[in-house]
Amino acid sequence: MFKGSIVAIVTPFKNGKVDEKALGELIEWHVKEGTNAIVPCGTTGESATLDYEEHYRVIEITVKAVNKQIPVIAGTGANATDETIMITKKAKDLGADGALLVSPYYNKPTQEGLYRHYKAVAEAVDIPMLLYNVPGRTAVNMLPQTVARLAGVKNIVGIKEATGDMRQASDIIRLCGDRFAVISGDDFTTFTMLALGGKGVISVSANVAPRDVSAMIAAWEAGNIDEARRLHFKLEPLNQSMFIETNPIPAKTALSMMGKIQEEFRLPLCPMSSDNKEKLRNVLVNYGVVSK
Repeated sequence: MFKGSIVAIVTPFKNGKVDEKALGELIEWHVKEGTNAIVPCGTTGESATLDYEEHYRVIEITVKAVNKQIPVIAGTGANATDETIMITKKAKDLGADGALLVSPYYNKPTQEGLYRHYKAVAEAVDIPMLLYNVPGRTAVNMLPQTVARLAGVKNIVGIKEATGDMRQASDIIRLCGDRFAVISGDDFTTFTMLALGGKGVISVSANVAPRDVSAMIAAWEAGNIDEARRLHFKLEPLNQSMFIETNPIPAKTALSMMGKIQEEFRLPLCPMSSDNKEKLRNVLVNYGVVSK
């Protein structure tokens, strides 16, 4: 159900509030450009700075704008299990097709704690769920054996694997089999993940170049490996530029340079340094999405 180029969409702000018009226009653009699914309220969507009403409103706008053309996978994770259940229930009520659940952060649960957390959420809310393993942000790595245990829970259908460790990704795919979708959580690893048997990417770069990210995965699925590899190397400078400062600062700055959103963040995120902004502009000019 969840595969291909899945954009972790930014949340545009204007004068301190969610820019609903810009968000709707971004979503319409993604559908036209071939994006296969949308994740609102993920890390790239600055979910940590949204209050509950804003979080729910962003999901609602996304569901309405998509209008069932592609899946909406709402970010609903939190560092407390009860809170995660509450947000996930609301996302389901709002019409989301699935939920992306980041591992509980800051409190550093054990592997058993991770298993119990995800199992409890899955049993409480009947919606397809993707696990999200990103130890660089959560301070805990969900091991392949734990993922394999959770793959036995009927509505846990896959994982966004963002360790960048291809041995770990390989172990997850080997242990979980074809029913379980392993999805890259880092644009650089998408091509390698596809070769291992992964199903796609939840992408930051797709915010800027949705057509190329989608085309790379489609080429792979069609057996056109050379074309997929060409697009991987074309995208790589953009992939790198998306992390010259903390995500989503570069992605939102790029979209503002492209005229699609205001360049606005919520503290503790702040505008990009002038040196890095110039580096980003050069990448975007070379890529062809911004004029000189």
